Amino acid sequence: MNASEQIEEYILAHMEPEGEYLHRLWRATNIHLLAGRMASGHLQGRLLKMLVRMARPRRILEVGTFSGYSAICLAEGLDDDGRVYTFEIDDELEDFTRPWIENSPVANRIEFIIGDAIAMAPQLDLTFDMTFLDGDKRTYVEAYEMALKVTRPGGYILADNTLWDGHVLDRAYDRDAMTRGIEAFNDHVAGDERVEKVILPLRDGLTIIRIK
Repeated sequence: MNASEQIEEYILAHMEPEGEYLHRLWRATNIHLLAGRMASGHLQGRLLKMLVRMARPRRILEVGTFSGYSAICLAEGLDDDGRVYTFEIDDELEDFTRPWIENSPVANRIEFIIGDAIAMAPQLDLTFDMTFLDGDKRTYVEAYEMALKVTRPGGYILADNTLWDGHVLDRAYDRDAMTRGIEAFNDHVAGDERVEKVILPLRDGLTIIRIK
């Protein structure tokens, strides 16, 4: 075990437990789905819950549900009248994800929708207090601009994977569409005077954005 793995193990031992249901979901995600590591996991999941507790949103938009792990974590932080609207564009994930969401302790706070959030979220005609971007990296800029339209001033946009395993600094990945999408997003947000922003070097990078 290297030093960074030891630090992560220490952190996980000194923070809020993941919980039995989420642990089972994490294991099932990694056993049954490709790229299981895309699920938020213990550390990021507890951070998402904490950020929701701090910001006290009533409505959260999530772009990219995957196995439902992050949606459940976001919903855990909400008050009883809060709601997460989570969009997954890959309909092949529905058979796995929907039962995990619907059987979770916070199922009444989650609306799981199959479809393209960029096109469909504005059609809900709702204003969100927080948006979590974790979908197709190739369309992160488009998803961000959509989020700015449906998230209230003073609200927050969280964007996952913004360091992309360090590939944003590796010129060997210049031809990779996903890496180019993340780079374009990071540059776009860095120059956007409509928002305040900070990148946390947590796992694969998490950008926290506050709309002015």
